[in-house]
Amino acid sequence: MTAPLLLTALEDGIATLTLNRPEKLNALSYGLVDTLLTALDGMEGEPSVRAIILTGAGDRAFSAGGDIPEFARSVRQGTLVAVRDFVRRGQALTSRIEAYPKPIIVAVNGLAYGGGCEITEAAPLAVASELARFAKPEIKLAMPPTFGGTQRLPRLAGRKRALDLLLTGDSFGADRALDLGLVNRVVPHDQLMPAARDLALRIIRHAPGAVAAILAAVTRGVNLPIAEGLAVESAAFGALVPGHDLGEGLDAWMARRAAVYTGA
Repeated sequence: MTAPLLLTALEDGIATLTLNRPEKLNALSYGLVDTLLTALDGMEGEPSVRAIILTGAGDRAFSAGGDIPEFARSVRQGTLVAVRDFVRRGQALTSRIEAYPKPIIVAVNGLAYGGGCEITEAAPLAVASELARFAKPEIKLAMPPTFGGTQRLPRLAGRKRALDLLLTGDSFGADRALDLGLVNRVVPHDQLMPAARDLALRIIRHAPGAVAAILAAVTRGVNLPIAEGLAVESAAFGALVPGHDLGEGLDAWMARRAAVYTGA
């Protein structure tokens, strides 16, 4: 039997999705990207899923990037096929992760090269093992990153620091990733998944609508002029006013009791 491309588990409202091609360093084959997108689609409307942790199988890699032999076959068929099969698919994945209405935490357990690094850039939160390594090696293939890496890394790290990495293809460690704003924290390797779960649990104790509103307002507003961003923030708040949870949060705070959120 063929092993599943993606492993899924759900506990305490946290879904763990594991890229499961360890023999290929969890390279992002077309099938794996499609399977991950389908899983995210299914979990978006599932109330039992409050947060998602995305990691890689094995101890060597989160993901070493695109499946190069598969990508090369698309390139040999010309621009239209290569853009359709590889670029659009990869950008659809990173855009989906970036705009997802539930928190996605990437747990970087090893190599995060190419597309694996771009997933980390797109995710709202990331925790890295002290053994993790990152790279933007696409230039070594005579191409730029195509899953959003030329756009998101400069926004995270600044133009000059991003170009240093994009134009050299040099790898860098977890501490540099932390300094660049690519990950939230670095932890001992054996504490990676507990640290990711702890972060998820500290988020999902809050009202789901508020979590989604913050994710949406930040994602949409971060690249807008401040006036437009403030309008996004106002709209995110306004959408919560008629619901149950905002009133419950206010009542609980004033009564000095624990709030009971319904997700409404």
